[in-house]
Amino acid sequence: YSPFRCRSLPGERKYMKFPLIPEMATQEVQPNETLANLKTESETLKTKLEEERAKLHDVELHQVAEKVEGLGQFVMKTRRTLKGHGNKVLCMDWCKDKRRIVSSSQVRNEHAVTMPCTWVMACAYAPSGCAVACGGLDNKCSVYPLSLDKNENLAAKKKSVAMHTNYLSACSFTNSDMQILTSSGDGTCALWDVESGQLLQSFHGHAADVLCLDLAPSETGNTFVSGGCDKKANVWDMRSGQCIQSFETHESDINTCPFILTYYSKTDIFLIYAFASGSDDATCRLYDLRADREVAIYSKESIIFGVSSVDFSLSGRLLFGGYNDYTINVWDVLKGTRVSILFGHENRVSTLRVSPDGTAFCSGSWDHTLRIWA
Repeated sequence: YSPFRCRSLPGERKYMKFPLIPEMATQEVQPNETLANLKTESETLKTKLEEERAKLHDVELHQVAEKVEGLGQFVMKTRRTLKGHGNKVLCMDWCKDKRRIVSSSQVRNEHAVTMPCTWVMACAYAPSGCAVACGGLDNKCSVYPLSLDKNENLAAKKKSVAMHTNYLSACSFTNSDMQILTSSGDGTCALWDVESGQLLQSFHGHAADVLCLDLAPSETGNTFVSGGCDKKANVWDMRSGQCIQSFETHESDINTCPFILTYYSKTDIFLIYAFASGSDDATCRLYDLRADREVAIYSKESIIFGVSSVDFSLSGRLLFGGYNDYTINVWDVLKGTRVSILFGHENRVSTLRVSPDGTAFCSGSWDHTLRIWA
């Protein structure tokens, strides 16, 4: 039996169970079975699983949204350019107060933290706004407390919280300052206690580097999604450490995978517990966890460069994507059409996040700058 989410209200954890094909039952590996045979069997079972998923699929998202009114004229401009980095901007995060941003090793242009490695690939603001976490090629996730004193030596107060066996690719605090999720090039994700540095739970299931993660937007915060170089997006239960759903429709590395939690009451369209992904295959995709499948692809034949980072507008109607051709494409989530292209960066757009209040978004680039768009 396999648990698949049935349609339920947010917060409820209902499952429907139905028997899978008999071959999927766990069997003891026989001595004469080779790795090649097991791989062949695995691919066969994957194909059969996709066939079962297809039987449950009834309609495409854009077909449901045909009667939804299209978006009007869409205009966004660069309202501020943030300078100060002497090299490529690789990551950024908003503080919940909507006024401060952490990017790589620089904090809100008021504090600078010198890291022991040149590539800081992950950074995150704590929910309280009183600390930031970051890490990269040093394989560590370090937490720095913040204060209002611009002259304070933050590096002296740093706390090493997490240690992987390969580079740190992403980090995210849970719903408190006390726990942090990390992903790594060692193919794993992990949950850590910030105070003690103790490993609380590890997540094994990717077959290659894990490049991104995002925590589901709920009060309980027990679910997160990760994506990586194995082209898979895995959904995890933080309590059990188990992968509860897996999606493999991209044709290349998955670089970003933000969640969305939205209900379109006027159209009866549910996008509860769905997430998007952006990949080096030049596409963004939308997955609905309750439908257990990909429900939309955002792409054009003219787009041939990879997607480095995506994020949703506060309503969930727009999807902003940063691309390696220096542009930001804006997509209508329901209709699957591109509604705008934003120009301004002079190199690859490496990171993109919408502000907590939804009034703007920030993009970071290899051109050493961050831009605030509204």
